[in-house]
Amino acid sequence: MTKQKKSSTRKKTAPAGSKSWGGRFGESTDPDAQAFTASIGFDIRLYPYDIRVSTAHARMLAAQKIISARDSTRIVRALKEISSELDEGSFVPSVADEDIHMAIERRLVEKIGAVGARLHAGRSRNDQVVTDVRLFVKDAIAGLSDAIAGLQAGLRQVAKNNQGAIMPGYTHLQRAQPVLLGHHLLAYHDMLERDSARLADCLERVDVLPLGSGALAGSTLPLKPRLVAAELGFKRVATNSIDAVSDRDFIIEFLSATAIMFSHLGRLATEITLWASSEFGFVGLHDSFSTGSSMMPQKKNPDIAELVRGKSGRIYGNLVALLTVVKGLPLAYNSDMQEDKEALFDSADTAERSLRIMTALLQSLSFDTKAMREAASDGMLLATDLAEYLVARGLPFREAHEVTGRVVADCLERGVDLASLSRDELKPYSSVIADDITDVFDPDKSVARRKAGPGTAGSNVARRLRTLDR
Repeated sequence: MTKQKKSSTRKKTAPAGSKSWGGRFGESTDPDAQAFTASIGFDIRLYPYDIRVSTAHARMLAAQKIISARDSTRIVRALKEISSELDEGSFVPSVADEDIHMAIERRLVEKIGAVGARLHAGRSRNDQVVTDVRLFVKDAIAGLSDAIAGLQAGLRQVAKNNQGAIMPGYTHLQRAQPVLLGHHLLAYHDMLERDSARLADCLERVDVLPLGSGALAGSTLPLKPRLVAAELGFKRVATNSIDAVSDRDFIIEFLSATAIMFSHLGRLATEITLWASSEFGFVGLHDSFSTGSSMMPQKKNPDIAELVRGKSGRIYGNLVALLTVVKGLPLAYNSDMQEDKEALFDSADTAERSLRIMTALLQSLSFDTKAMREAASDGMLLATDLAEYLVARGLPFREAHEVTGRVVADCLERGVDLASLSRDELKPYSSVIADDITDVFDPDKSVARRKAGPGTAGSNVARRLRTLDR
């Protein structure tokens, strides 16, 4: 028994001839295919950049006498109006527009007729979109750099507010040696400084104008890209049209910089989470930056820190996604590259929001410096000080390490604190031990002695803070 064919209820799209590229097509685009290939749902975000790029292009076309000055003026005026319409929401592009570039061109032609169709002379969507995206990345770098500076300022302020506060430093998540809280926090300041430098370095490679490359081979028209570069604020003009339209290195580099930054934010988030636990008790969470449990009334959870740490998965995923997209693509442009924008937008937004919320979280924390000092007062954290005391009195380090190890082992066996041992109790371990040995077991003096190089001494931290405030 044969099944009856169902009558088609699929809606027809606009005729192929109504598309900017429809001249050689005889059939309309399949609705599902159109929806699948359209990027307007996310690249509408680029409209401020597309307006700027189109404005600069129109002025250049007039300067090169490719279009008249009058037509250029009308185009620029209409583009400004379209920008306002998009701002206000009175102009809403549709899926049929495919992307933001064609949406703006359609509206331009609606407003000023055939004059609007002159704008696309000498350019392709291939060089147009990558120009828009480069402008977006330049702004994203500026926003992230500002947010990084804000978090660094927050770290410096906490360090200043807690000068002299001692805490245990850790290796392998075990108490290792006493350090200053300010010194510990400035470690993150230095990480963020590298993050900022990476973004600044990335900007050098972003700051290249690809417009003028056309689809891939350039144009026979007498374009002058340097005029456009000057108006849009690009430092350089691309030197190879094929590379210019197919290059997504600058996005990958930006995503890489944000991924590395999130490895730093994740570490800071983890430490705040640990410090807020009852096992550590180093910080108190402010109510306005905490959440509770729907079942356990006593809970106060560090959700912000945990979520920042968790968002690293998305940030890393965006980087891997784009690396995978561009791997093995033939030159020049391919539609695969359309997949660059959602990853880029998501990473830029997530990174800036995370930096700013971490700054607010950090400033809301109350540090229990007494609990930190108590945790750092374990005499075993000063075992290295004892070894270095012996070295300063002539013992080779390996011998000093062995002597100190025996002292530690005996303390553990007897159940006593290393810092409680007297000179007389220590003297049998080495003849170089003198009356000043008791100074070795003072946490404040231990920290103050660590002046060499980038050590944790208060004088070093104070000097570093003064330098950073300049």
